[in-house]
Amino acid sequence: MCGIIGYIGKRDVVSLVVDGLRRLEYRGYDSAGIAYFLKGEIQLKRSVGKLSSLEAILPRNPSDGVSGIGHTRWATHGKPSEDNAHPHRAGTLVMVHNGIIENYLSLKKKLQDEGRVFTSDTDSEVIIHLVDSFYQKGLSLEVSVQKAVMQMHGSYAICILSKDAPDELVAVRSGCPLVVGVGESEYFVASDIPAFLSHTRNVIYLEDGEMVLFSPNGLEICDFKGARLVKEQHQISWDPVMAEKGGYRHFMQKEIHEQPRAIVDTIRGHVAQEAGEVLLAGTEEIGQWMENCQRIVIIGCGTSWHAALVGKFLLEEIAKIPVEVDIASEFRYRDPHLVKGDWVIGISQSGETADTLAAIKEAKTKGIPTLSICNVVGSSLSRETDAVFYTHAGPEISVASTKAFTTQLTALTLLAIYLGRRRGHLSEKAGKQLIHQLFLIPKQIEEVLAHEDRVADIARNFFRYRDFLYLGRGILYPVALEGALKLKEISYIHAEGYPAGEMKHGPIALIDENMPVVVLALKDKVYEKIVSNVMEVKARGGVVIAFAEEGDTELAPLVDEICFIPKVVSALSPILMTIPLQLLAYHVSVSRGSDVDQPRNLAKSVTVE
Repeated sequence: MCGIIGYIGKRDVVSLVVDGLRRLEYRGYDSAGIAYFLKGEIQLKRSVGKLSSLEAILPRNPSDGVSGIGHTRWATHGKPSEDNAHPHRAGTLVMVHNGIIENYLSLKKKLQDEGRVFTSDTDSEVIIHLVDSFYQKGLSLEVSVQKAVMQMHGSYAICILSKDAPDELVAVRSGCPLVVGVGESEYFVASDIPAFLSHTRNVIYLEDGEMVLFSPNGLEICDFKGARLVKEQHQISWDPVMAEKGGYRHFMQKEIHEQPRAIVDTIRGHVAQEAGEVLLAGTEEIGQWMENCQRIVIIGCGTSWHAALVGKFLLEEIAKIPVEVDIASEFRYRDPHLVKGDWVIGISQSGETADTLAAIKEAKTKGIPTLSICNVVGSSLSRETDAVFYTHAGPEISVASTKAFTTQLTALTLLAIYLGRRRGHLSEKAGKQLIHQLFLIPKQIEEVLAHEDRVADIARNFFRYRDFLYLGRGILYPVALEGALKLKEISYIHAEGYPAGEMKHGPIALIDENMPVVVLALKDKVYEKIVSNVMEVKARGGVVIAFAEEGDTELAPLVDEICFIPKVVSALSPILMTIPLQLLAYHVSVSRGSDVDQPRNLAKSVTVE
């Protein structure tokens, strides 16, 4: 939700801030704004819509200062408008904010009673007025911010500039991501690393309750009470080119094609192939917990929830351990019954998903061991859990998740093999076979990607339809959910995923020639049943698009369109079957002229409720 960036240094402030916002636009694109100095005055430029609208109103050579802040917005409080766009101003201060202030109404009333006038409908504007109320009393900006945050309830990452100190910048974090970039005689602070990755790879991760102060003397980090802290710098290994399109039409298409590499990187270092063993380096705690583990609870949101559902099949089948799957936003509010012997696993691409973080914290208050499966090193979730399994997908810029999902499935597969071997339910021979098959998956994905044109042809034949039904059985049921989600996210077509056995319990009433049915079919123990589902659809005049294994001559004559994937064992089929569904959603969206990478109303990382 929203992206913020601050810069202090000797280079062109506006161009650096705007470039950072461009790399953060996946976090929100309802409006954008920037604050910078010109002849000792703070200039505010704000615009509704995408960043290009802001760039169009920026004058040439607009800044002669050394500091600036910027914001790209995903609207929560207040509709997208210029008044509601950031930065917000009060007195001599300007601010950008990511997050939600839960008690903003009571704070706003108090400030209005003191005579302050608000110009927006946002909760964010309360922050700058509250800080200014202390600043006007002669307190320093640092102390004013500290006093203000003590009155605020909610989640926030904030950057503030003062007209009185153009070579200083203050940023604070509580519940929303914020990372510092350390360059040569210059500093960055932003919601995400790609905002400044082309300028420096040296970063400092801020924790909740921490503040960073930038000045001509360098940077200082302190807590909300002013106590100075010493923080370690980390070096990011990502190549900045990884965050660019690399010749593809969209980031989503590029990220779909990056999946073979991402899966290899996720497997690398975790497997002893000759022994049929998985090695979870850095997560030795898992071996200790496993001895007493009686149940695993997996939580996630959206695509990560679908990965969790696949994880349930994998862990129960391979490791023979009971698994429950919860939507994180429901888990945190239902007083979950957790007991000794439980584990809780949180899955999040960004590691900043608010509901997943809150659910993990709930589990920790009950004394339950926690593990995160996450893509972003140093993210809030990775620091909150007792252990972390990094997926190494690399930066994922498109809002619709692709390589993050398949690397999550890869991580869950490795975890299932690890537990299966340690618990004695997976033999050495079976472990070797499954690991061998997993090593083949990247090459098999490349084979699927080589037939992208075939999927694109199917998309062009069906992009005008308004409703789709996706059917899968067993471990492919969550993949049907994910396929439907991808289609609705980026093409705005209504799509539903269903377990195929439930088709007769409602969805069959909707089937006619105007609702294509996407069927996922493997030659497994439920193959005959999925064929029966296809026959039921065709008997009612339905249109069937099938994704099936190579060599399936039985299904091909029964359906309207068919696309084949290489033969694969059932446990690994979700990874491989996901690829053509991503391609289908992508090419349908392209055919409809939709904004593939930045679909309306969505943001990449949901860091507030």
